[in-house]
Amino acid sequence: MKRLLIPLLASATFLWAACTSNESSPVTSAPAQPAAEEAHQHGAHTEHGNTQQPAAEQAYACPMHPDVTSDKPGTCPKCGMTLVRTTNTATPSYQMNVAFTPAQLTAGKPITMSFRPQATNNAEAQVPLAVVHEKKMHLIIVSQDLSEFYHEHPELQASGRYEVPFTFKTGGPYVLYQDYQPEGSSHQLARQEVTVAGPRKPAFQFRNEQLRWQQNGYQAVLSFDKPTSVGQPTTVSVQVSRNGQPVTDLDNYLGAKGHMVVISQNTEQYLHVHPQEARSSAGSAIGFNSAFEQPGIYRVFLQFKHAGQVQTADFTLNVVTATT
Repeated sequence: MKRLLIPLLASATFLWAACTSNESSPVTSAPAQPAAEEAHQHGAHTEHGNTQQPAAEQAYACPMHPDVTSDKPGTCPKCGMTLVRTTNTATPSYQMNVAFTPAQLTAGKPITMSFRPQATNNAEAQVPLAVVHEKKMHLIIVSQDLSEFYHEHPELQASGRYEVPFTFKTGGPYVLYQDYQPEGSSHQLARQEVTVAGPRKPAFQFRNEQLRWQQNGYQAVLSFDKPTSVGQPTTVSVQVSRNGQPVTDLDNYLGAKGHMVVISQNTEQYLHVHPQEARSSAGSAIGFNSAFEQPGIYRVFLQFKHAGQVQTADFTLNVVTATT
C-alpha cells in the first residue's frame, strides 16, 4: 500500500471501479449495467447490453463488489465497506428510461433531463434507490472527445422520475452515464449517447499523458506506484496544493475528500473512484489497488472542495499493454 500525498487529509482510499457498457441508444430505454467494479473480471458476461452476475453462494456480500462474499459478517477487503446480508440468489437486471424536455437538445437552451430506473422483469414497479455519497443518482455528462465534464445529481420527483435541469454549452455528440444503486442490489451503470444541435467546436484529440493540473491558484498532481499497464494493480496518489502550499483543510464533497472518474478515449471504459472513510491517523491516506482492462488513453476527472468551492481537475493517462 502506498500513502496518498494529500497533505494532512483524513485517510481516504480510492477504489477504481471499472464498468463497461455496450449500449449506445440515444434516449430510449437504456439497459443498465451493474457497475459492479471488476464484475467483468470475475465471471460476469454481457448479453443484450446487460451485464449478468453469477448467482450468490454466500450469505453476505459487499454492496460495492458483489464478487466479494462471505458466510459471516465482516468488511470488504477491497473497499472496507461493511458486508450486507444478501436476500436474493442472483443480482436483478435493470434498465434506465431516459427522457428530455424539450425533446430536442440544443446548445445554449435549458432542458430537463429525466431518468427512471426499471427492473427488466417488471418495468412498471418503482425501483427505490439507496443513498450513495449523499445522493441517490450521480449523472456524469461528457463530450464525446472528453474535453467537457459535468457531474450532476437528478432528484426524485413526485412522478417517480429523477430530474435535473441542464444546459449544453456547445453542439455535438455527448455521452451520459447514470451511476446508482437500487436498494438491496449492487451498483448499476447506464450509458447513452446523445447529439446536441447547435454550433460545434473542433473535437480535441488527447494524445500525451498529462498528470498535472493547475487552475484558480490550485495544483493537483497524480502519481502511481508503478507504470499503468493492462492487468497490473496500481495505487493512485493525489497531491493538492494552492499557491504553492500544500492544502491541509479540504472540505468534504459528497461526504468525502475527493471523487474521481476515469473514462477511456472511446468512452466505453468507465471507472468511478470512490473515496473511503478514514482508516489511519490524520495526515495519512491509503491508496487502493485495481487494474485497467484495456490499453489506451484515459481521461481522469478529479473533484475536490476547498474554501467552499468545488474544483474539477482533469488529467490524461496512458495505459500500456503489459509486457512479459
